[in-house]
Amino acid sequence: MEIITRIADLQQKMSSARIQGKRVGLLPTMGALHEGHITLARTCVDANDCSVVSVFVNPTQFNDKNDLLLYPRTLDKDCALLDEVGVTYVFAPSVEEIYPEEDTRVFHLGSVAEVMEGKYRPGHFNGVAQIVSRLFDIVKPDNAYFGEKDFQQIAVIKAMVKQLGMKVHIVACPIVREPDGLALSSRNVRLTPEQRKNAPKIAETLFKSRTFAQDHTVAETIKYVTDTIDAVPEMRVEYYEIVDGNNLLPVISWEDSEYIVGCITVFCGNVRLIDNISYKH
Repeated sequence: MEIITRIADLQQKMSSARIQGKRVGLLPTMGALHEGHITLARTCVDANDCSVVSVFVNPTQFNDKNDLLLYPRTLDKDCALLDEVGVTYVFAPSVEEIYPEEDTRVFHLGSVAEVMEGKYRPGHFNGVAQIVSRLFDIVKPDNAYFGEKDFQQIAVIKAMVKQLGMKVHIVACPIVREPDGLALSSRNVRLTPEQRKNAPKIAETLFKSRTFAQDHTVAETIKYVTDTIDAVPEMRVEYYEIVDGNNLLPVISWEDSEYIVGCITVFCGNVRLIDNISYKH
């Protein structure tokens, strides 16, 4: 495995791979890798001749500067994990390398970028579109891999790819969970022991809500999930929305769509955790 920090060096490697007819896979990450990322990396390595994992904490997608400062950075550990999986290249550029000047591009990606996270974290998805489009331009991958924990992010990236006419295939991979159900996240390390003990209540409640939903309305299901989690010490639901899985607009009735997903964000103390569950697909 080779660690590359400069765009020109990576582009040279990618050009050579393409001349040899190799299929290239890209996994964009912000580092602080956990088993969820490693599962994605394995999928990427297995399906491609050449695999690139980017490790870059992207400042343009943080609307909370404190969150950016606190985001864990563990490059040496990340590289050791990726080397074990058989990744070809780790791309770990500096902020100056990616953004030699300010990226002022504004993406208009429609409802998928404006609801839920888009509403509560203004500018977040524009920052995601900036960095992912930049990485796609640099690597020009055949396939790019994203985890379904960030369900809305995948919809935003698909909209961006369509808008820019990019020829990359977006591969969405299932959520990886701890044995107690908590969705794996780089933020989990910031939970206190007590918060970590309570956090699995998010997934537990979501899974129970599938049964609850069978004989209750959408609105009743939203109330059930929100009230159950809000009753747990130090936990507060920022939003729970049940939406059409294609356009992410809220559904009123279970009959509104063939693809219905519940998306949640919960503050566990000061740590913001996200999760989702499919009701119909």
